[in-house]
Amino acid sequence: MSENGKDGLYTADVPKGISRILLHSCCAPCSGAMVEEMLSYAERTGLEVAIFFYNPNIHPKKEYEIRKEENKKFAKSLAIEFVDCDHDADNWYARMKGMEFDAERGGRCTECFDMRMERTALYAHEHGFDAIATTNATSRWKDAKQVDDSGIRAADRYEGIQYWHKDWSSDTMTLRKYQISAENKFYKQEYCGCSYSLRDSNEWRRANGIPKIQIGGEHAGLGNRYFTDPIEDAQEESQDVVDEFFTQAKEIAEAGSDRVERKKKLDVYKDRRKNEKETGIDFGLNNW
Repeated sequence: MSENGKDGLYTADVPKGISRILLHSCCAPCSGAMVEEMLSYAERTGLEVAIFFYNPNIHPKKEYEIRKEENKKFAKSLAIEFVDCDHDADNWYARMKGMEFDAERGGRCTECFDMRMERTALYAHEHGFDAIATTNATSRWKDAKQVDDSGIRAADRYEGIQYWHKDWSSDTMTLRKYQISAENKFYKQEYCGCSYSLRDSNEWRRANGIPKIQIGGEHAGLGNRYFTDPIEDAQEESQDVVDEFFTQAKEIAEAGSDRVERKKKLDVYKDRRKNEKETGIDFGLNNW
């Protein structure tokens, strides 16, 4: 590995004065390029990197265990400390009360990021780390500012804790993320993680004629849902696909819990699959 990362593809803009970074990780696929860059810096400076897994939002438990165990295995392969924090699902649902029908990237997501980053910052404070970061910042399915603002707020709670902020979702970083995911044949999750995201993603899929989400890597009739081809996998996260999904998600969320209104919103997109060739956009099984 070169001084600037894998084959010199990127550089590590590390905050000054940090020696131990606690990286909150949502899953192995989002961790790959981010961890690689941090380790490239560690080789030159001795920076200590540890992965912190605290994601009480992930539902159901089977999905949670798949993501956690794969993350743990990836950390072990790199000889990185892996901190397995309790699931804490009941507290997560209590904190999200009243926001069950918020759109993705809305208030519920802010609270979810806040909850996870607050716990990350607390652990960092209690165990001698001087910086935190999160792999949520690598995904184009996330609002980078929303993620970073949560990280900054959490770090500001404790003197001596910094939040490592940079553009982790650049084209270069995104491609490298998919290369690492394909090399490791990581599990390809198809929704953000929470039960509300699962519900809304399945409604969106049904409206667009896409099979519902299946938990696990083996899909009857659809083949294995693992990363295998960096270029094809990256296309599932194209900006066109991401923007279109969130445009719909916002419109559907406006209907709240009213089933009739939600159906009206969803019916608008029932012919969408027929128009794929005209738009040139592939609205297939998306990766989060």
